[in-house]
Amino acid sequence: MITRTRLAAGACALLAALAAGMAFPAGASAGEPTGEDAPKVDLVLDVSGSMRTRDIDGGTRMAAAKQAFNEVLDATPEEVQLGIRTLGADYPGDDRKTGCKDTAQLYPVGPLDRTEAKTAVATLSPTGWTPIGPALLKAADDLDGGDGSKRIVLISDGEDTCAPLDPCEVAREIAAKGIGLTIDTLGLVPNTKMRQQLSCIAEATGGTYTSVEHTDELTDKVNQLVDRAADPVVTPVATEGADACAKAPTLKSGLYTDREEFGQQRWYRVDVEPGQELRASVSVGADRAVNPSYGVLLRAVTVHGREIVRGEAAGNGRTDVLSTGLRYPKAKSDEDDAPAEAVCLQVTNSFSVASGVKTSPGLPLELTVDVVDGPGDSDDVAAFGLGRGWWLLGLLVLVGFVAGLLWGWLSRWRFAIWRTN
Repeated sequence: MITRTRLAAGACALLAALAAGMAFPAGASAGEPTGEDAPKVDLVLDVSGSMRTRDIDGGTRMAAAKQAFNEVLDATPEEVQLGIRTLGADYPGDDRKTGCKDTAQLYPVGPLDRTEAKTAVATLSPTGWTPIGPALLKAADDLDGGDGSKRIVLISDGEDTCAPLDPCEVAREIAAKGIGLTIDTLGLVPNTKMRQQLSCIAEATGGTYTSVEHTDELTDKVNQLVDRAADPVVTPVATEGADACAKAPTLKSGLYTDREEFGQQRWYRVDVEPGQELRASVSVGADRAVNPSYGVLLRAVTVHGREIVRGEAAGNGRTDVLSTGLRYPKAKSDEDDAPAEAVCLQVTNSFSVASGVKTSPGLPLELTVDVVDGPGDSDDVAAFGLGRGWWLLGLLVLVGFVAGLLWGWLSRWRFAIWRTN
């Protein structure tokens, strides 16, 4: 009996090992060279005196920034070269000329030593002025060289105090150099003037602005921006949608950028061959103060106006970008020369602004179009509604079947022994 029990246990263990091996295949080695320059990120942190204010989750703004930085440093991808620059960290005096030069590289842009970077951040104490313009100029120099993606993430709790060097003009100057540098801005507990300035800086370089009032929001957003730097660089193609399908530009697979007025609609056309699938998504950014409760609608319709499919999303003022998408598989045709179908994509938004906020230019819009082979091929179809997980279900069924047979066999054997005795 003991021998047979061991055989059954060994068979079950073997099946479990096989299941583990199939469920967790060996991954690709990390850090493999790609032949491209490493992405670079420079975190620019405001360490001015106002960062002592205690209004973020019961603690100071500086404490929230330090906690967020420590978590971001732990999560930074290995391939990203990261640096930290400060503004207003060293000069506590009243001399404006000296205070407006107060920016320094706390940790150089390069391969990340997490312990060393955390130690440097721990030494920071709110001190002086807010020279955002000079800090951005220096940060651009920190990222100079190489063809990889370059990103500045500016975190501040106040507007620049070193006019007439307007940081928005500085951002436009950086963008005009054509070095592919993006500036994203985060405002800690922002007021209207600071929001306008940080939004202008981000918009000048194609970046994003985000208001932050909690530590976890700051951590999540900075992590997202650092991760984005490691993504392959794709330059969107500028296009101009029409006000009707008949006038719309015909788009191929790719990433496109446009502007859409408040409460208006834009039309685009895509040709879909029989047996192909259209996958489209759109993101509309609120690059200025907008009223809460808004939405984005993406519709695919025929040239005759019949709706095929739609995607929609709604927001309540807690995010600065709203996205939605859709998929449309066109059935195969028995005719070899069947024509392509012209599908019209309609993008509509319901953003609105308060009195006094500029409505021109329109809101920034990014449209992704992908026309691929339809779901007729086995590698692109959800098999039995399970996608590529069908094999795991099959394995579990097999394991359960064999285990049931073994258990039934053992039960019958033990019952036979009991009757014999």
